[in-house]
Amino acid sequence: MKIVIIGGVAAGTKVAAKISRENPEAELLILTKGKHISYAGCGLPYYLSGVIEKPEELIVNTPESFEGLTGAKVLVETEVTKVLPDEKVVIAKDAQGQEMRVDYDKLVIATGADSVKPPIPGIDLEGVYYLRTPEDTYELHDALKEGNIKRALVVGGGFIGLEAAENIDKLGIRTVVIDMAPQILPGFDPEMAAFIENHLAQRGIMVFTGTMLKELEGDGRVERAVTDRRAMKVDAVVMSVGIRPNTAFLRDTGLEFAPNGTILVNEKLETNLPDIYAAGDCATTKNAFTGKAAWSPMGSSANMEGRVLAHTLLGEEKSFKGSLGTAVVHLPGLNCGKTGFSMETAKAEGYDPVSVTAVVDDKAHYYPDAGIFYIKMIADRETEKFLGIQVLGEGAVDKVVDLGVMALSFKATLSDLEDLDLAYAPPFSTAIHPFVHVVNVLKNKLDGRLHSITPTEYQEGKAEGYRKIDAHIEPAGLAGVEYVDYAKLADKPPSMEKDEKLLLLCSKGKRAYLTQNRLGSLGYKDTLVLEGGTLFNNIEDN
Repeated sequence: MKIVIIGGVAAGTKVAAKISRENPEAELLILTKGKHISYAGCGLPYYLSGVIEKPEELIVNTPESFEGLTGAKVLVETEVTKVLPDEKVVIAKDAQGQEMRVDYDKLVIATGADSVKPPIPGIDLEGVYYLRTPEDTYELHDALKEGNIKRALVVGGGFIGLEAAENIDKLGIRTVVIDMAPQILPGFDPEMAAFIENHLAQRGIMVFTGTMLKELEGDGRVERAVTDRRAMKVDAVVMSVGIRPNTAFLRDTGLEFAPNGTILVNEKLETNLPDIYAAGDCATTKNAFTGKAAWSPMGSSANMEGRVLAHTLLGEEKSFKGSLGTAVVHLPGLNCGKTGFSMETAKAEGYDPVSVTAVVDDKAHYYPDAGIFYIKMIADRETEKFLGIQVLGEGAVDKVVDLGVMALSFKATLSDLEDLDLAYAPPFSTAIHPFVHVVNVLKNKLDGRLHSITPTEYQEGKAEGYRKIDAHIEPAGLAGVEYVDYAKLADKPPSMEKDEKLLLLCSKGKRAYLTQNRLGSLGYKDTLVLEGGTLFNNIEDN
């Protein structure tokens, strides 16, 4: 059986590697347009600052080494221009422009996606860069090292754009990020994204959302970026406004496509055409929770899809369960991760979502490098089914996110999650794991033990009419705000009237919750805890 694979990098090479291990006699041919068969696309931003020191570290395999490992024949700089399903033939051009016809028994399309190049004036000026291939990265890296770039603009506030901004900023270059969307990092709820934007600003990376790039100006080389808000001087522009699947050459094949141009496949990665399969960034699979079509252009998804596809080609019964929208990003002094639904997407799916935002220790508070997590957890109000989580912090946010992945994968309820026997020792966690801690807080809210207001509700003014009360361990010096010491409430009754509406403030929310319980026992019934406390919320804005 002759298997032809169009494209390499992640999905295509994974298919070939897995098949070769299971069936060394398989005839495998990889045709790829690029110069490289396998490279670390997700690692490209880290070469800019020197975190990854040598360019060869980004190359996972050369064509020669991959052929030696797998037995697959690899043709690089070979562009497939047409697929003829009825004839089981692909037509391709090599680096010299010579056309070739290649027959196949099974065809795998793993052509990935390319950076979107917006049609704006000046987009082809020197000094405009992308971060999709090693060559893109080498070019920007070399320009940064020359020392002539003092001001850089990153267009696009997604994961790659922010990783690029972080690594350019490490070089002492003034870095600005713009995005036409109302927030950075799609998939995070707005207040979480706003917290990240403020954090980046404090670290010297300014972020301007709701800002569209209209034109790039310069005499041969980019010198100025014009947006719909203002113009700014720039020495380099990094474009990271999204990706587009490389599927245009397949439009006349009879393949079924999703609206975004990706190829629709089933759980076995089969297309609608016999003996043609697709995986990676060029394919739309499904959401593992809802079962609906979903696009997951991630290296992790591409590798998992490639593995399942290899099993399918080997004649085995294997299915790709789908993706959950899991992602994690490393930023200056802050890691950010998420999985599952946001409040908006949960509502769109017909759920009645309820959330809680909690600030919790990431390990035993007395341990030397202890920090905090800002965690937003979402569940369905009626069923208490876990729906999603977003985590910010200096520590291992991925640990908390991965627990959320497991909860979603097994469609767990909060009750299923509240007594998990998770690993504990002071260097690693708190005695009640941060994930379980927040499960308990959300359970308290749903059970009516915690009466609180979310950061979003607070920003919307839903605490209007409530008197602010300082419930910190010690007075926080909040202007015009009375201090109440929880530990002394039983002996020293507060001065507030029992029918007053009280908004309880502390640094993380825990002390305010304790104060709420004590005030409740004293007859105070209309109190609200501000979730996330003063560490997450800007109290002066309201």
